[in-house]
Amino acid sequence: MNDLETQANPQRNPQLSAVVVVLCKGVVDREHDSKLWQQLLNLQLAVAEYVEVLGLTLILDEAEGYAFLRACEQDDEGDKIPRLIARRQLSFHVSLLLALLRERMAESDALGGEARVMVARDEIVEMIRVFLPEGSNEVRLIDQVDGYINQMVKMGFARALKGSEKMFELHRMIKSFVDAQWLAEFDQRLAEYRQLLEPKAGET
Repeated sequence: MNDLETQANPQRNPQLSAVVVVLCKGVVDREHDSKLWQQLLNLQLAVAEYVEVLGLTLILDEAEGYAFLRACEQDDEGDKIPRLIARRQLSFHVSLLLALLRERMAESDALGGEARVMVARDEIVEMIRVFLPEGSNEVRLIDQVDGYINQMVKMGFARALKGSEKMFELHRMIKSFVDAQWLAEFDQRLAEYRQLLEPKAGET
C-alpha cells in the first residue's frame, strides 16, 4: 500500500481517524487545538474524500482558522444517504441574534479591528431590545437573551471568556452560516423581523 492509500485509510492512519471523529462532534479550531488543526491541514484531501463517502462536506477556512462538516446537498431523485450530522434548526430569535452578531463582526472587519470580536451580554440585550415592543419586562428579557446566548455557545458560534460570564468571543465561523448574500439583504430582513415581533392588535 502506497503513502496516499495509507493516508486515506483510517485503519492504517490513526491521525485521520482522530481528525474525522472530532469533526463529527463539532468544530476544529486552530486557536484551541493547534496540533489537531495542523493534522487536519496535512490530511485535508484525505479527510474530504473520506467524509464525502458519509454524505458530508468538509468546510475549511484556513485564513480564519476553523473547519467543520456540513451535510451534502442531495437531489430529490435517487437514494438518499441518511444524515450523520443533524440539520441545525435555529429558532426565530436565535436566527435574529445570529444575524445581528454577523453584522457586528462585519463592522469590526470593516474598521480593521482585531480578528477576535468580543461582545458583552448587556450589549446583546440592547441589540435584541430594539426589536421588542416598548415596555417589555426587563427581567424576562434578560432571561430570554441568556437562553439565546446559551444556544449560540452550544452551537459553537460564541464562547464565554474565562473569568467573565458576561463577555463573549464570537467565532469566525458565523461568516459561513450568514453569507455575503444574506448580509446584503440584512436591512430588509431586519424590517421583516421588526414586523413579526410587533404585538398583534388586541395583544398586551
